[in-house]
This record gives sequence, C-alpha cells and structure tokens, in this order.
Amino acid sequence: MHPDTNLVIQIQSFDQKITAFEKEIATLPKHIAAIEKTLDSHNRKLEADKAALSANQKERKVKEVEIQTHEQKISKLKDQMLGAKTNEQYRAFQNEIDFIQKEIRKAEDRILELMSESEPLDANVKKAEAALKEEKVHVEQEKSVARDRTAQDQKWLDDVRGQRKEALGRLSPKTVQAYERIRKKHSGIVISEVVDGRCSACQIALRPQYFQQLRRGEELMFCENCGRFLFYNPPKSFENGIAS
Repeated sequence: MHPDTNLVIQIQSFDQKITAFEKEIATLPKHIAAIEKTLDSHNRKLEADKAALSANQKERKVKEVEIQTHEQKISKLKDQMLGAKTNEQYRAFQNEIDFIQKEIRKAEDRILELMSESEPLDANVKKAEAALKEEKVHVEQEKSVARDRTAQDQKWLDDVRGQRKEALGRLSPKTVQAYERIRKKHSGIVISEVVDGRCSACQIALRPQYFQQLRRGEELMFCENCGRFLFYNPPKSFENGIAS
C-alpha cells in the first residue's frame, strides 16, 4: 500500500466527522427555535384565557352597576308614586317599575351565567399558568443543553479541522488537489477499497494489469471508472491460529 493511502483514508474520516459536527451545530438552533415557538404558542393561549376571564369579570361589573342604577330608579319612582293624583299616573309609575324590575332580573340571570362561565375560565388560567411555568423551566434546560452541546461540538470541530489541516500538509499539492476534486464530485467518498478485483464504490472490475500495479503500492492510483482513490488490503491467511 502506498504510504499516502492511509493519509487519504484519515483525511476522509476527518471530513466525515466535520460534516457530522457542522450538521449538528446547524440543527441545534433550529431545535431551540422550535421549542421556543411551542412556548410562544402556549403563552398566546394563556393570554387568550386571561382575556376571556377578564371580559367575563368586566361584564359582571357592568351588570352589577346596571342593577344598582335600576334599583335607584325604582326607589325614585316609588317616591313619585306617593304623589300620584290619578289612577293613570299611579299605573304609569307601576308599569315603569315593572319594566325596570324585569331588566334587573335579566341582569341577575346574566350575572349567574357569567359566574357559571367564569369557573372553568379561572380553572383554565390557573392550569395554563402552572403548565407554562413548568414548561419554561424545561425550555431553559433544553436551551442550556443545546448551548453546551453546540460549544462542545464547536470545540471538537475545531480540533478535527486542525488535524485535517496537519494531515493535508503531509500530502503533495497535486494529491491535495485530486482529493478536493474527488470529494466535491462524490459527496465526500474519496477513496474506495478494492475487493475481489472490483472498486467497492462503483463495483467495476479493475483490469488485471492495473490491479497488479495497485497491489505493488508504488503510487496512488485512481479507479478508471469513478475516479476515486483506490486501496487494497490483501487477505490474511491463518494456519494453526498464527497469521502468515
């Protein structure tokens, strides 16, 4: 095997690790954004529940004020009834009092309805507040884990990039150019093992003379079909448990 072959294999391994780290680093902010979006959705739901409860309470206050106003009117009308001089005046006052009392009963009925509606609204708000509090803690924990993981991945990424740079420096410029060209063409799969006389990447058989040349390991060689670097590991024979 040519001495540079192991370097090419090593550099390919570095590139695969770099790709994995870069992918994970890019994914983590998306993960944070997703959980924050969920939290924002729950926040909006809580605000809607609070708004509904607040509207319920405001309407109850309005109805209570209406009842007080109606009762004051009835009190005045009753005082005025005492001064009625004819039956028609008396009946007019009475009719107006009856009408206002009906309005009071309507307001009281509506208050009862609002009180009945407020119980589940209040329960929803309390439940949502408790759930949101727990979720905020969970989200902060998730964000902390994601930030720590990103920092660790970035450290590893920098380390691997440094090792890759050092390994590339041990190859000739011509080999480096060939490596980068093949990596771009074949999505990072730069070197392929020859198994049973075939390139394991494209499965095309090598010419016998070319295969023999590869086995001698005197130079870096490329697959004549797919263009990848080639390497060959000769099979080991074992006799009596001892490698020969």
